[in-house]
Amino acid sequence: ALQLRMQASGLGHIAYEAFLMLPFIFTIVAMAFMSRNAVAPSALLKPFRREER
Repeated sequence: ALQLRMQASGLGHIAYEAFLMLPFIFTIVAMAFMSRNAVAPSALLKPFRREER
């Protein structure tokens, strides 16, 4: 629905594929902003050795 409204409002010179990408772009941007304060797990990149268990 947003794609049709934006195209009807005069943004018709933009390819429709760009409008189809908008949900994915918004998702990637939102994930990038939300992951700023995320902390990686402490065991990340440490090899798993069964003998040390």
